[in-house]
Amino acid sequence: MGSFDHHPRIARRWPVVMAQAAGVNLIEEGLGGRLAAGHGDPNMGAHMDGQLGLRIALASHGPIDLMTIMLGTNDLQAHHGKTAAQIAAHVDALVKIALTDELQDRHGGFEILLICPPAVIGAGVFVADFTDNVRVSRALPALYARVATRRAVHFMDAGAHIASSDIDGIHFDKVAHEVLGQAVADQIKGILT
Repeated sequence: MGSFDHHPRIARRWPVVMAQAAGVNLIEEGLGGRLAAGHGDPNMGAHMDGQLGLRIALASHGPIDLMTIMLGTNDLQAHHGKTAAQIAAHVDALVKIALTDELQDRHGGFEILLICPPAVIGAGVFVADFTDNVRVSRALPALYARVATRRAVHFMDAGAHIASSDIDGIHFDKVAHEVLGQAVADQIKGILT
């Protein structure tokens, strides 16, 4: 699960890069606008509930060996009014769902890599939606790392490898997709071996 840039000029988003570099089969469940929160978006609809989406995805596909979760950017939109702690709690709920005996048993057990999105920047076309939460987004890596430690899952801070584009302040450019895809592939190869 993750929020991926579906811009037509980005032919190889990071999950595709990752799958090719790691030599794994990929099931993409990206949906632009999806929230980590257990509720929908008042502007985009109830189907943006990431927790419901995760349950559906894990019931629809499989078996899987590893799942990546990279959500939280859309939760930073000003109209949601979320704190960093609230967003981290939503992400914790996602990991908790994935770790349930029912879902782990259905897939024969699988690893989880929790990826914290890079910080948003106060620039670009979405500046009005996100500027007030630039500081909040910078607090997320430490909180996501705590979630990963508490739940005994793997962790990566995407912001240690890439930055959000200054064109819109939240998505990634072509080079960033390549860099992140390779970084995730390197970590996944270590997890699966």
